[in-house]
Amino acid sequence: MSKPRLISFNVCPFVQRSVILMQEKGVEYDIEFIDVYNPPEWFLEISPTGKVPVLQVGDEVLFESAVISEYLDEVYPPSLHPADPLTKAKNRAWIEYSSGLYSGTFQLLMAKTKEDADKVIAEMIKNLEGFQKAKQAEPWFNGEAFSLVDIASAPFFIRAEFFKTHFQVDVLKDFPVLQQWSALVRERQSVKDSIVDGFEELLKKRMVANESYLTQD
Repeated sequence: MSKPRLISFNVCPFVQRSVILMQEKGVEYDIEFIDVYNPPEWFLEISPTGKVPVLQVGDEVLFESAVISEYLDEVYPPSLHPADPLTKAKNRAWIEYSSGLYSGTFQLLMAKTKEDADKVIAEMIKNLEGFQKAKQAEPWFNGEAFSLVDIASAPFFIRAEFFKTHFQVDVLKDFPVLQQWSALVRERQSVKDSIVDGFEELLKKRMVANESYLTQD
């Protein structure tokens, strides 16, 4: 089997999901980071959408992070999806739900005014209410088995902690169940290994370059 090659932007949360998954399964892979604001021509030729992440498997190309994760989970056992079809379907729904949180973290990074930031935070908190209700099992989303829902949520928890640590913006402060889950997920070795060197400084530089409200004195 060809070694998969993952192509992405260095702080993309969606590629981080794939990295965590491959770390969990012990998959050997290559990764290449590109500038998504000035992508190389070779990337535009292989990416149908011009977006990251993209996974190359031999001469084949996969795009869309959820599809990439599903492929990797099927090809490299054991599966991190529940065996029961209904539970699996519900997990897929919550993975999709978690994806909506990433637009919030990006908008918060880029918000230029307090009004904009407050609006984004309020929307994120509204979405987190649904997540807290869904997270009933312990310790992971489904109970004892670490799953794709835990992986899908990990990059969000990393970014939530970043905002809390550096800007005193704690979107999880009213969600004790999610706080506990976040702490557990962030301590997972595969999650730690998925964070690129200088991750927080890279985020801060993007914020400063965009004149983010949170970076203003």
